[in-house]
Parts: sequence; structure tokens; C-alpha cells
Amino acid sequence: MEPFERVVARHGRTVWRVCRAVLDEHDTDDAWSETFVAALVAYPSLPASTNLEAWLVTIAHRKAIDVLRARDRRPRPVGTVPEPPPAPPHDEAIARTDELDGALRTLPPGQRRAVVYHHLVGLSHREVAEVTGISADAARRASADGIAALRRLLAEPAAARPTGVPGRAVGRASFPSPSPSPSPEPKGVR
Repeated sequence: MEPFERVVARHGRTVWRVCRAVLDEHDTDDAWSETFVAALVAYPSLPASTNLEAWLVTIAHRKAIDVLRARDRRPRPVGTVPEPPPAPPHDEAIARTDELDGALRTLPPGQRRAVVYHHLVGLSHREVAEVTGISADAARRASADGIAALRRLLAEPAAARPTGVPGRAVGRASFPSPSPSPSPEPKGVR
């Protein structure tokens, strides 16, 4: 069995994407950390034939849901919200990633998870179904519906988009990897 540090290095970005599909940017790191703590405990007794990526995606999905539930139980502050600090200048890749992230946030949670897990993480529809607890056909349908909605949304002029979706029409090249390392183009996205 390979050292756990290599598992983290190889699958860390995938786990982060899974957590980010469910959570906001502030809670994603917590779920990512909790995923690898839980995985570290179970890793020594894992059968050698286990698909590590699918196993980690399942743990990440469950930890992200746990963080989401815990966040919903926290008290919410009231009062006036201060003005956000000015946004730092973004380079083109970050702007496109932000645009895609904003568009993904408008999808229903089931479609968002199916799109991220299948098209960005690279899991098969069967693996998406196992992780999310739905049938493979439902995972395929949710992914297809989500991609169709993203295409429509990202083709709209910025003024016609729902609030929170950054603007400019984009095409196939707008699905960059948020990591500096190259990743294959998402499956089935035109």
C-alpha cells in the first residue's frame, strides 16, 4: 500500500472539489481536513483492491454534509453587514473559475453534485450514484440536466443572469482546473 502522503497529494484536489460542490469556500477546508483525518484512520485496514478515489469521494461527500448540518445549527449573527473589502484583481483563469463556480451555485444541489462529481472530478455515473445514494440513471439525468442548464446560463448576457453569476458568455474553454496542474477537459461538455 502506498504511503498516505502520496494519496493526499494525488487526490487532494479531487476531495477539495467534492467538498466545494456542497459547501461555501469558508467551510470547504474544514470538510477537506476532516475527510483526510477520517481516511487516515481507516487507510491501514483498507483492502488493496479499493478504488481510492471513489472511497475518498464518498468520505468527502459525507464530511461535507456533516459540516453543512453543523453550520445550519450554529447561531446566526444579526445586525448590519459591513461592506466587503474590495476584490483583488483576478487573472483570466481565476475569473473563469469564479464564473463557473457562480453558475454551478444556481443549479439545484443534486444537479450540482452530479455535474461536479462526473465532469470535474471524473467519476463515472455509476460511481456518482454510489456516492450520492441515487441510481446511475438518475445520476446521468441530473448531470445532463445540469450541463444543459449551465450552457443556457453561461450563454446569456451578464445582465440577464441571476444574481451572483459573474458575467460574460463563455464556451468550452471556460472549464479550467482550479489547480495549477493540468487536468483533462471535462467529459461531454461542448
